[in-house]
Amino acid sequence: MPDTVTLTINGNSVTVLEGSTVAAAVAQAGVHSFRRSVSGEPRAPLCGMGICFECRVTINGQPHARSCQIVCRAGMEVRTDE
Repeated sequence: MPDTVTLTINGNSVTVLEGSTVAAAVAQAGVHSFRRSVSGEPRAPLCGMGICFECRVTINGQPHARSCQIVCRAGMEVRTDE
């Protein structure tokens, strides 16, 4: 059986395969909007390589983390703007 890690996304416990990015975990949790634009439009990952900055979330209290570039670790607390 593959190794997994459990983290919290918007207050909900989510278990993903070890090595998954935070962006993948957020999507697996069913969150469709990672953040809001200045005009209030929902935003989600676009490029998957950290260039577009649309995947920004708050991780362990640190805002503006690019979730597509960060590998999940057990116990992480992730917050989106949804």
